[in-house]
Amino acid sequence: MRKILNRLTIRTSFSLLRRLAMKASARNQLKGMVKHIQKGAVNSEIVIELAGGDSVAATVTNESVDSMGLRVGDTACAVFKAGSVVLGVAAS
Repeated sequence: MRKILNRLTIRTSFSLLRRLAMKASARNQLKGMVKHIQKGAVNSEIVIELAGGDSVAATVTNESVDSMGLRVGDTACAVFKAGSVVLGVAAS
């Protein structure tokens, strides 16, 4: 279900942060559609499909999923700090 991202272009968009009722230091955003929610005992894995067909996954608490009312098909934005990104390349 999840595609391995060969390239990741991060565009900084302040439009979402302007609409939020808070300020955040994380400015990197990937907007897409929720394709899958896998709930566990405490946390859920959320898969967001991006434009172009690539996807990104996030782990959040079940409480967060419930409080956001997150459902498959919803538009969502993965917001993250650049220091939290881990990159990988194919093994040679």
